[in-house]
Amino acid sequence: MLDRATMTESGAITSPRQVSGTTLPALRLGDEQEREVLAFLAERPVHTVIMAGFIRDNGLVSPLNRGTFYGYRDHTGRLRGVALIGHATLIEARIDAALAAFARVAQASPVAHMMMGEQEEIKQFWSYYSETGQRPRLMCRELLFEQRLPIEVRTPVKGLRLATKEDLKLVIPAHARMAFEETRVNPLETDPKGFRLRCERRVERGRTWVWAEGERLIFKADVVAETPDATYLEGIYVNPEERFKGYGLRCVSQLTRTLLERNTSVCLLVNEQNRRAQSLYKKVGFRLRGCYDSIFSHR
Repeated sequence: MLDRATMTESGAITSPRQVSGTTLPALRLGDEQEREVLAFLAERPVHTVIMAGFIRDNGLVSPLNRGTFYGYRDHTGRLRGVALIGHATLIEARIDAALAAFARVAQASPVAHMMMGEQEEIKQFWSYYSETGQRPRLMCRELLFEQRLPIEVRTPVKGLRLATKEDLKLVIPAHARMAFEETRVNPLETDPKGFRLRCERRVERGRTWVWAEGERLIFKADVVAETPDATYLEGIYVNPEERFKGYGLRCVSQLTRTLLERNTSVCLLVNEQNRRAQSLYKKVGFRLRGCYDSIFSHR
């Protein structure tokens, strides 16, 4: 069982526990280990869909992952943790020693920006990461919601469709605005070329859904990751001028039903403070499955 530390609201760590025994180093993973890693992640498919989806899309070693995959093995050689460490650091660890090892790698990473994991897991990770006194720039708590069949059929939205390249002029500014509201960082200022390329790539892969009328975007959602067991949605947007009309409820319901035709589960994260979005997803039929923390560093 993982040992846990306590994080105060200011980000300070109180009474972190030490890892018992010797912590082995985390090692970079190579493409030849893909099958083993995917099997490890598939033990908890809803909680690991983002990492597993990246691996299925790009492989274990690819600049498109915006980071490096590391594994942690215990003294018997058994895989006990997998982490993507980079711009977004994502962690799946079964023992505390894995968290400590991943924290050491993240401390040395010049690009580590955001660290996300289940609430208790990320607290313990941060206790190791911040041993030299680092303090977070921003902390967010997010709730993991999941939808499975059956799902209520609502009035269809005839205009909901996969986005095309022509829609990028509407999709990119809307997605950037959502990112800024969540992190206080505008990706069109910090990484304009990369951000536009990532939006374009999702559209090319058939991962972005829109409802647009002329030059007006009414609804948008992105399939960020997909595995045989789960689909992860992100960037769900309803035009501020079109809210409180039931459009979000109908679009999310219809999209979720479409996605559930090809796998078992659709999941998403929503900020703990966003009560309106939580209410919408609950009306669709999503159920709360976990609590996550995102910690943004000063890098």
